[in-house]
Amino acid sequence: NSSANMDVSGLSNDHAVPIDPLATERIEVLRGPATLLYGGSAIGGVVNVIDNRIARERTFDAKGGVMGKVELRAGGATDERSTGAMVEAGNDKVVLHVDAFDRNTKNLRVPKEMNCGAGLAATPNGRRVCNSASNSKGGAVGSTLLFDRGYLGLSTSEYRSTYGTVAEPTVNIGMLRRHHVMEGLLRDLGVFQDVKLQWGHTNYTHTEFDKAVPGTRFDNKGYELRLDARQRSVKLGEGLQLEGTTGIQRERNNMLALGDERFLPPSLTESTGFFTYQALKTSWGQLSAGARAESVQIQSFEAIGPHGENAAQAKKFQPMSFALGALRNLRKGEAQNGWQLTTHLSASQRAPKDYELFAHGPHAATAAYEIGQPANGLEKGTQLDVGVEWKQGSHKFGITAFASQFSNYLALRPTALADPTGGDLPVYRFEGVRARFHGIESTAKVRMVGGQDALLSSNAAHGTLDLDLRADAVHAQDLTHNTPLPRIAPMRLGADAVWSRNAWGARFGVMHAAAQNRVPNNGANPGVTTASNTLWNAALNYHTHSGPTHWLLFAKLDNLTNQLAYSSTSVLTQTMGTNAPPLAGRSLKVGAQVSF
Repeated sequence: NSSANMDVSGLSNDHAVPIDPLATERIEVLRGPATLLYGGSAIGGVVNVIDNRIARERTFDAKGGVMGKVELRAGGATDERSTGAMVEAGNDKVVLHVDAFDRNTKNLRVPKEMNCGAGLAATPNGRRVCNSASNSKGGAVGSTLLFDRGYLGLSTSEYRSTYGTVAEPTVNIGMLRRHHVMEGLLRDLGVFQDVKLQWGHTNYTHTEFDKAVPGTRFDNKGYELRLDARQRSVKLGEGLQLEGTTGIQRERNNMLALGDERFLPPSLTESTGFFTYQALKTSWGQLSAGARAESVQIQSFEAIGPHGENAAQAKKFQPMSFALGALRNLRKGEAQNGWQLTTHLSASQRAPKDYELFAHGPHAATAAYEIGQPANGLEKGTQLDVGVEWKQGSHKFGITAFASQFSNYLALRPTALADPTGGDLPVYRFEGVRARFHGIESTAKVRMVGGQDALLSSNAAHGTLDLDLRADAVHAQDLTHNTPLPRIAPMRLGADAVWSRNAWGARFGVMHAAAQNRVPNNGANPGVTTASNTLWNAALNYHTHSGPTHWLLFAKLDNLTNQLAYSSTSVLTQTMGTNAPPLAGRSLKVGAQVSF
């Protein structure tokens, strides 16, 4: 909801993100200068997950009404059983919201035998990733007052999850997150079209249980205050119109780790950011610009390391980021067929995270010893992307090329150091290096059967058949050490045949990932390469209406050939050797959704 999601998922790969799709209304992806509304380090874009716990628009009239949704899912490689429900009731003055979900999964089914370790019971036929089961549940209530010039809403939500950690077969995590939000918007305030205020408070904790015995605990308490002021559109001349948003964002996070396996000292992170985004709309397209200035202070309160190597200290940073964007629209007519060109140029800076500065200890969840460096400075990079998109009726094609050059890129790099505790864990260090990324991403859609008007042709005798194509590749190099950067995705090529007719829809597709042989190699701790793989999938869905009720039935079949494949972006692939968890095996998931 355009606000910070305060958890500790960035600290460790085994810390789950407390967001569930069953409670999500929609997802936005922002790119270009608009990303500076949310942070200075969103090089690839911002993912904004939006729910409707606070109503931002009138859904009901003065007579009032009720609306809701229920969804059931079952199956998949984890034998999932999940339920989600949402109900809203109100009128044009007041709206009440309630939602809840419950999701249970078993250990992930994979195409190979897995070794759970000595003395541990094997799962049926051993083709399961040990200790990967989970149970998540949560819910929220919200209330909104709606008035002619805006709204004021409150919501409170709770997310609970218990799940295993793959790198530690006997360890489970019990997580709890409580999140309270107040949000209000007021329209027609002088030069501003509207002003929105958001306040959020999060209380997050999780405890790691080793054979049911409580061990390391992570607590994160924080708040965020955000004010966005959207300007009125200003006409600057014939075909020129200026729009924009300016605001301030304040965050405070108090992080505490307790227990034998903590690798980070207690820390406090405070940041204040000022941002603006301006867009000049023209008769031929749009020019946009964004800027963000921040003040960040990160303080640790205890020395950490076998000999107190990382002392208690405070670090201050003042990152600044700028971005420019341009869109040239060459499309014509009501159908907007033709070409569209886009480009973005940005210079971004990011303050290091607390763990990139102060971590020093064995990180059991990633099977590595991780060391932060208090001397790490701002991450600094310059990015450029250029894209072109073509559309002719239902046919579409787009390709974007991008390049990023970092004078200081904070990477978790493998080293040749010995485990400081005398153990045998590989040692990784957060280190600033010069780095370069470049690559491409492309999508295309070709209408194979049916006319150009999708709405009409989907009801034709044979419906429509589209061929969706996609490809992406990235090349990432550590220029300081003249070696590839770790955990980079390989080149991928995908294709889907998508058919629809009346209430029916179907999809049959393939995704091929090339081998990733570009991995760091420092001799003592070389990176692990991953082989190429090809994964096939299929899906079928059925929509139907019965008065005000809408039904959706769906089935999804993944990894049809039960292909053995590994993720090159997973740290566990690099650290767990032959017992690293592969991607999911063949699976069938079915579900139903009813809304009214």
